[in-house]
Amino acid sequence: MKKTILFVALVAIAMLTSCGDPVQPEQISVNPNPLTVVGNKVNAEITGTFPVKKFAKKGVLVVTPVLKFDGKEVLGEPVTYVGEKAKENGKKVNYKAGGSYTQSASFDFVPEMAQSELYLRFSAKKGNKVVDIPDVKIADGVVTTPKLASAKDVKTQIVADKFQRIIQEMQEADIMFLIQQSNLRNSELKSQQMNDLHAAIKEADANEKKAINNLEVLGYASPDGELDLNTKLAEARQAKSQKYLEKQLKKNKIQAEVASKITAEDWEGFQKAMEQSNIQDKQLVLRVLSMYTDPEEREAQIKNLSAVYQTIADEILPALRRSRLVLTTDLIGKSDDEIKALANSNPSGLTVEELLYAATLTNVNAEKLAIYKKVSEIYSNDCRGWNNMGMCYFAQDNVAEARRCYTKALAIDPSNADINYNAGIAALADGDLAKAEVYFGKAAGTSGDLQSAQGTLYTMQGDYAKAKTAYGDKASNNAAIQRILNEDYAGARKVIAAIQTPNATTSYLSAIIGARTNDRDAVYTNMKAAVAKDASMKERAKKDIEFAKYMEDETFMAIVK
Repeated sequence: MKKTILFVALVAIAMLTSCGDPVQPEQISVNPNPLTVVGNKVNAEITGTFPVKKFAKKGVLVVTPVLKFDGKEVLGEPVTYVGEKAKENGKKVNYKAGGSYTQSASFDFVPEMAQSELYLRFSAKKGNKVVDIPDVKIADGVVTTPKLASAKDVKTQIVADKFQRIIQEMQEADIMFLIQQSNLRNSELKSQQMNDLHAAIKEADANEKKAINNLEVLGYASPDGELDLNTKLAEARQAKSQKYLEKQLKKNKIQAEVASKITAEDWEGFQKAMEQSNIQDKQLVLRVLSMYTDPEEREAQIKNLSAVYQTIADEILPALRRSRLVLTTDLIGKSDDEIKALANSNPSGLTVEELLYAATLTNVNAEKLAIYKKVSEIYSNDCRGWNNMGMCYFAQDNVAEARRCYTKALAIDPSNADINYNAGIAALADGDLAKAEVYFGKAAGTSGDLQSAQGTLYTMQGDYAKAKTAYGDKASNNAAIQRILNEDYAGARKVIAAIQTPNATTSYLSAIIGARTNDRDAVYTNMKAAVAKDASMKERAKKDIEFAKYMEDETFMAIVK
């Protein structure tokens, strides 16, 4: 938009000169017009031309941008232009050639500027003669669509519990055998390992909070000797051990199936035993294992190491002649009803994992908050209680309390990516963009949507190119705002169509797209939807310069009245 404002200023200068020739008006441009908030600033670039032979040689013109709104005004930086013979300091304007007029204006944004106008204020003088000129309007403003970008549009990230209703426990017992034998010896059947295994089986069967998940008998033979012999030994050891175990189960009236498996030559056990041993040449033996995969070749190469083989035969191989009885038990935790009841009546009776899990059993934010408060009291050194409590406060729009909780959580675990991510979102909501940037820088690896969070930060900073890269194909109100600000209206419509849970802001953005693309029906339809979801959108629309050309439209005004 262009304005013929220099005419007024130059008339004033002419009044101070001896020449009474009429002054022709010159055009001036303001970019952008209407003004737009970028980050937290409203900036304007004003350009024009001083006509030839019009600026008095000793004249002085002071031009001050003024943004007027809500009965207030904010002054920009004044610029002084002086004639070529003037004694005052300022930008020189040649009388004969004229010159260009350029001026920047910058104002700190406040919400009331949504309904505002940009003026230029002139003061012209020559010598001691001064002429003040009425302010001249040059632009409307301010487009506040960037301020629709909200931290609330970015989903916070819970630091989850590790609750497991069923925890598996394992109990093992080895029955050792003499070389090339498979008979069960009483000394082995009465070992402490076997006593503990039988006790664990009985407890799993009797305890309603436990259950036998699996019972398995594994038969082994050491890797020395012929494969056929070792296979028969492993099978016999497994069969006799299984028969013994099944007899004990029947005796104790315990019903459980017993699985079985054999390992004819236990090279894996051999390698592990060698690694854990203090045998002098164990590295040499381990190299043999890595170099040869054929069992017979392995055995031959190891036996060739005569200096060490006798030690292996004495210290390693006997431990591989065994059967292993393995019990896997399911430890069954509290039911959801039990956990919910204790969370209300006796939260200290729950583990931290159970108490954190209790908060996931309700969709009521106030109930979640109450539980997380208990977590932070009982388990105050666990960052999860503080973080998740901060999320609840954030959902209540209590950003100050949310930030306090995140600070507590970060004091416990400063490098936690999810907590830094949440703290960054809260900082965005508080307008602390510098702090948000620091937090997001520490949030790499978060399970949250860091791309959208950074895109929102860039949008709020006014860096729409970075915002576009950060959002990628994300579908959210904030992503749509970025597209609108980049004048990609087709892209904005596509983003909005993909939003899974559209709200009042979604509809309002669609109305803005309609206004910008001269689609009246889209404006009406989407504005109706926006105010139906959120009545406060009416007042915003009445003040929104995006809809300036609809302020005399009866249909539009009926929607927002």
